[in-house]
Amino acid sequence: MEKINQILELVDSLTILELKDLVSALEEKYGVSAAPVAVAGVAAVAAPAEEEKTEFDVELTSYDEAAKLKVIKAVKEITGLGLGEAKEIVVGAPKMVKTGVSKEEAESLKAQLEEAGAKITLK
Repeated sequence: MEKINQILELVDSLTILELKDLVSALEEKYGVSAAPVAVAGVAAVAAPAEEEKTEFDVELTSYDEAAKLKVIKAVKEITGLGLGEAKEIVVGAPKMVKTGVSKEEAESLKAQLEEAGAKITLK
Protein backbone atom coordinates (compact mmCIF):
# COMPACT_ATOMS: atom_id res chain seq x y z
CA MET A 1 0.00 0.00 0.00
CA GLU A 2 2.93 2.30 0.62
CA LYS A 3 4.01 2.08 -3.05
CA ILE A 4 0.49 3.05 -4.17
CA ASN A 5 0.48 6.08 -1.86
CA GLN A 6 3.88 7.15 -3.23
CA ILE A 7 2.57 6.82 -6.80
CA LEU A 8 -0.53 8.85 -5.93
CA GLU A 9 1.60 11.59 -4.35
CA LEU A 10 3.76 11.67 -7.47
CA VAL A 11 0.65 11.84 -9.72
CA ASP A 12 -0.69 14.72 -7.57
CA SER A 13 2.46 16.69 -8.31
CA LEU A 14 2.25 16.29 -12.11
CA THR A 15 0.95 18.99 -14.45
CA ILE A 16 -1.97 18.32 -16.80
CA LEU A 17 0.36 17.83 -19.76
CA GLU A 18 2.50 15.42 -17.79
CA LEU A 19 -0.64 13.48 -16.78
CA LYS A 20 -1.70 13.29 -20.42
CA ASP A 21 1.73 11.93 -21.36
CA LEU A 22 1.55 9.43 -18.50
CA VAL A 23 -1.85 8.17 -19.63
CA SER A 24 -0.61 7.85 -23.22
CA ALA A 25 2.48 5.94 -22.09
CA LEU A 26 0.39 3.57 -19.95
CA GLU A 27 -2.02 2.95 -22.80
CA GLU A 28 0.80 2.23 -25.20
CA LYS A 29 2.88 0.06 -22.86
CA TYR A 30 0.03 -2.09 -21.52
CA GLY A 31 -2.32 -2.02 -24.50
CA VAL A 32 -5.21 -0.56 -22.51
CA SER A 33 -7.53 2.37 -23.02
CA ALA A 34 -8.40 5.14 -20.59
CA ALA A 35 -11.84 5.54 -22.22
CA PRO A 36 -14.69 5.21 -19.71
CA VAL A 37 -16.40 1.82 -19.80
CA ALA A 38 -19.84 3.33 -19.13
CA VAL A 39 -19.76 5.19 -22.47
CA ALA A 40 -19.12 1.97 -24.37
CA GLY A 41 -21.96 0.30 -22.47
CA VAL A 42 -24.39 3.06 -23.38
CA ALA A 43 -23.38 2.88 -27.04
CA ALA A 44 -23.87 -0.89 -27.07
CA VAL A 45 -27.35 -0.53 -25.58
CA ALA A 46 -28.31 2.25 -28.01
CA ALA A 47 -27.07 0.42 -31.12
CA PRO A 48 -30.03 -2.00 -31.54
CA ALA A 49 -32.44 0.95 -31.59
CA GLU A 50 -30.69 2.29 -34.70
CA GLU A 51 -31.28 -0.74 -36.93
CA GLU A 52 -31.55 0.16 -40.57
CA LYS A 53 -35.01 -0.12 -42.03
CA THR A 54 -35.28 -2.96 -44.57
CA GLU A 55 -38.83 -2.57 -45.91
CA PHE A 56 -40.24 0.60 -47.40
CA ASP A 57 -43.61 1.84 -48.57
CA VAL A 58 -43.81 3.97 -51.70
CA GLU A 59 -46.47 6.68 -51.34
CA LEU A 60 -47.66 8.89 -54.17
CA THR A 61 -48.18 12.18 -52.33
CA SER A 62 -49.07 14.37 -55.31
CA TYR A 63 -48.41 14.84 -59.00
CA ASP A 64 -48.02 17.49 -61.66
CA GLU A 65 -51.46 17.95 -63.25
CA ALA A 66 -49.85 18.34 -66.70
CA ALA A 67 -48.20 14.91 -66.29
CA LYS A 68 -51.28 13.10 -64.95
CA LEU A 69 -51.44 10.58 -67.83
CA LYS A 70 -47.73 9.78 -67.56
CA VAL A 71 -48.09 9.21 -63.81
CA ILE A 72 -51.14 6.95 -64.33
CA LYS A 73 -49.22 4.91 -66.92
CA ALA A 74 -46.21 4.63 -64.59
CA VAL A 75 -48.42 3.48 -61.69
CA LYS A 76 -50.15 0.96 -63.99
CA GLU A 77 -46.80 -0.42 -65.15
CA ILE A 78 -45.34 -0.62 -61.62
CA THR A 79 -48.34 -2.16 -59.91
CA GLY A 80 -49.69 -4.35 -62.70
CA LEU A 81 -53.17 -2.89 -62.08
CA GLY A 82 -55.66 -1.95 -64.74
CA LEU A 83 -55.90 1.57 -66.10
CA GLY A 84 -58.93 2.46 -63.96
CA GLU A 85 -57.35 1.20 -60.75
CA ALA A 86 -54.09 3.04 -61.50
CA LYS A 87 -56.09 6.22 -62.15
CA GLU A 88 -57.84 5.83 -58.77
CA ILE A 89 -54.48 5.69 -57.01
CA VAL A 90 -53.20 8.79 -58.79
CA VAL A 91 -56.38 10.87 -58.43
CA GLY A 92 -56.79 9.78 -54.80
CA ALA A 93 -53.29 10.89 -53.80
CA PRO A 94 -51.84 10.58 -51.25
CA LYS A 95 -52.01 6.81 -51.74
CA MET A 96 -49.63 3.90 -51.37
CA VAL A 97 -48.34 2.58 -54.67
CA LYS A 98 -46.33 -0.34 -53.24
CA THR A 99 -45.69 -1.53 -49.69
CA GLY A 100 -43.01 -3.68 -48.07
CA VAL A 101 -40.40 -3.33 -50.81
CA SER A 102 -36.61 -3.30 -50.44
CA LYS A 103 -34.68 -0.03 -50.28
CA GLU A 104 -33.25 -0.54 -53.77
CA GLU A 105 -36.67 -1.26 -55.28
CA ALA A 106 -38.24 1.68 -53.43
CA GLU A 107 -35.55 4.04 -54.74
CA SER A 108 -36.02 2.68 -58.27
CA LEU A 109 -39.81 3.10 -58.12
CA LYS A 110 -39.42 6.60 -56.70
CA ALA A 111 -37.12 7.55 -59.60
CA GLN A 112 -39.56 6.13 -62.19
CA LEU A 113 -42.56 7.91 -60.72
CA GLU A 114 -40.76 11.22 -60.21
CA GLU A 115 -39.55 11.09 -63.81
CA ALA A 116 -43.22 10.75 -64.86
CA GLY A 117 -44.15 13.83 -62.78
CA ALA A 118 -45.18 12.40 -59.40
CA LYS A 119 -44.05 13.48 -55.95
CA ILE A 120 -43.12 10.41 -53.90
CA THR A 121 -42.49 9.80 -50.20
CA LEU A 122 -40.71 6.71 -48.94
CA LYS A 123 -41.96 5.52 -45.57
